Amino acid sequence: MDPRTAAARFRELHHGTKPLLLPNAWDAGSARIIESCGAEAVATTSAGLAWSRGYADGGALPVSVLLTAVSEIARVVSVPLSVDMEAGYASDPAAIAENAFALASTGAVGVNLEDGTDRPEVLCERIAAAKRGAARAGVDLFVNARTDVYLRALAPPERAVEEAISRGLEYREAGADGLFVPAIVDPASIRQVVAGVPLPLNVLVWARLPAVSELGKLGVRRVSAGSGIASAVHGLTRRAARQFLEGKSYETIFEGAVPYPELNALFAERR
Repeated sequence: MDPRTAAARFRELHHGTKPLLLPNAWDAGSARIIESCGAEAVATTSAGLAWSRGYADGGALPVSVLLTAVSEIARVVSVPLSVDMEAGYASDPAAIAENAFALASTGAVGVNLEDGTDRPEVLCERIAAAKRGAARAGVDLFVNARTDVYLRALAPPERAVEEAISRGLEYREAGADGLFVPAIVDPASIRQVVAGVPLPLNVLVWARLPAVSELGKLGVRRVSAGSGIASAVHGLTRRAARQFLEGKSYETIFEGAVPYPELNALFAERR
């Protein structure tokens, strides 16, 4: 899929009759498996990708390593690809623009950018910079602005909805195409944010998050697994390794394993 078609398709997926479901990938292998399960788009998890490359989450991943990983993912998937840029992997807007240019040139048609504990105007600058950088690569980048109002408790509970809406409106004015509010789970609060910010709302799989069918009725347009699937896979790896090292049995290794011929065939198709 050429970049223009992929970018347009990714935008369309945020305005369908049901929420866009993104079971986030962390490398080429996981991305290809996720695509083969029927995912209409693939997004990366910053945490899972960092762990797969031997780094901690939180901006520690070198941009060169990120670009290599994204290039590998783009080679094996044919659906739109969005990349978690965390805070842009730089503090200078010009450097963030360069990073966005490189990601767009590598195959990304969407990115996540987060505010963390920074002032909202800082993310506004990052959003504008990412847009400029991707435009140079000829990509109409979908910027999903993540606000950590709930995730980091940036406002008292009674003001959280108001703060999320305020930030969402600022990010929309700066050029954001979507609003990501991880850790919001209360249906009434979700409904208020949907009504208060005219952007597709993205929520994160979280304890007590309503079912996808209910989220769709509330107006949510995108649901992300985040690092959840990567964490589950690493949990399975730990269980299987411990059982194996105990030298008593091998059951965990075979539970739910994808048969070798089937798994190998997924990648033989993408040479």
